[in-house]
Amino acid sequence: MKCPYCEFEESKVVDSRPTDEGEAIRRRRECLKCGKRFTTYEKIENIPLMVVKKDGSRQMFDSQKLLNGIMRACEKRPVPTSEMEKIVVDIEAAMQNELQREVSTETIGEMVMEKLKELDEVAYVRFASVYRQFKDINTFVEEVNKLLNKA
Repeated sequence: MKCPYCEFEESKVVDSRPTDEGEAIRRRRECLKCGKRFTTYEKIENIPLMVVKKDGSRQMFDSQKLLNGIMRACEKRPVPTSEMEKIVVDIEAAMQNELQREVSTETIGEMVMEKLKELDEVAYVRFASVYRQFKDINTFVEEVNKLLNKA
């Protein structure tokens, strides 16, 4: 870390402590050349995720938008809000752990459907009907039959 006073590039850490509820670390440093002290902050860098839509356009990932879609699928179902929020957190964490900074809506939709299938089958079918854009009753019945055959 470069000293802000003499621009010497070596310093030692005198004190470290967490700040912002553990989101950052505050470090007191002392320059090894001039002896002056200064403060630095260390934070995890979150690179924004971009969502590639079906038409090829891109927009920043919005966890609230994802939660709203899941909530619509779970409407009037015995699914706690905390479980829906957990799905969003799990999916966002999985995407952050990937090396790519862009993810397709198809990938996100498949992840949501996998989580909903475990949580509530009715919510799963509701989400799938919108996500997969069921064109007729036969497509809907096929999806329900897949669920029944796995049970």
